Amino acid sequence: MARMNRLGGIITGAPEMLKVTRTIERVAPADVSVMLLGASGTGKELLARGLHEASGRKGAFVAINCAAIPETLLESELFGHEKGAFTGAVKTTEGKIEQAQGGTLFLDEIGDVPLPLQVKLLRFLQERVIERIGGRKPIPVDTRVVCATHQDVDAMVADNSFREDLYYRLAEIVVRIPSLAERPGDAGLLARHLLHKHATAMKLPAKSFAPDALDAIDAWHWPGNVRELENRVKRATIMADGKLVTAADLDLAPAEAAEPINLKAIREAADRRAIAHALARAEGNISGTARLLGISRPTLYDLMKAYDLQP
Repeated sequence: MARMNRLGGIITGAPEMLKVTRTIERVAPADVSVMLLGASGTGKELLARGLHEASGRKGAFVAINCAAIPETLLESELFGHEKGAFTGAVKTTEGKIEQAQGGTLFLDEIGDVPLPLQVKLLRFLQERVIERIGGRKPIPVDTRVVCATHQDVDAMVADNSFREDLYYRLAEIVVRIPSLAERPGDAGLLARHLLHKHATAMKLPAKSFAPDALDAIDAWHWPGNVRELENRVKRATIMADGKLVTAADLDLAPAEAAEPINLKAIREAADRRAIAHALARAEGNISGTARLLGISRPTLYDLMKAYDLQP
């Protein structure tokens, strides 16, 4: 069971997320645009940075959140401007696209780019040249684009709020990122890592999770994904009285035992989840995992092979 994937330092042991990292590693060296689709807090920028690092490109990784910049400033942020192009333009300034020359530009929340600016982005992607605001000289750029959004881009294309031609330029490869709830065992792995990280950063004594905390982490559906998990763990690191962090410290209710359902498909899904959680609890130790599950090591190996779980 992998604690840390080499791609961008992603911490995962879930087949669903390992499939995503393998896909990104495969497309990283290719000169194609990549669109990452996933809910807020699923690690889109971390994956984009990992893609850049695996690409071999020598330029910088430059990120911009299109939703966080006012529409009136977004064009200047992306394309730059010449001195005197508008009031307050006291010097010529490179935009993010130029800053990522030879590297990767990460456009987060691409769905928030207004339609007029979408046209200018499309021209850049087609011709690989830009013009700064107030400039007349085309500037050639070698910048790879990776974009991300939590929105339904297909629906936006259908209602004409996102240009179809731009979508196909940006989405040469589409990667869908699972939510934390869809990554069995990863909440526990991440929680342990984050607890150590924050305790170390705040110079607090080493802490670990009480059994009720681990059960609550496994049972919670994590609507805010990894961002919510980090928030709860950081707060609990500070608030826990002793060396053990409890479910109450995480502000999570104790987990209730679920009633088993004996349909074959659901049983297999439950087995996969139980094995993934046990692997996370035992920190990848096969003997410890088998002991937690109450099965032999050969049986565990057979189940892991059948369910494509990483040893």
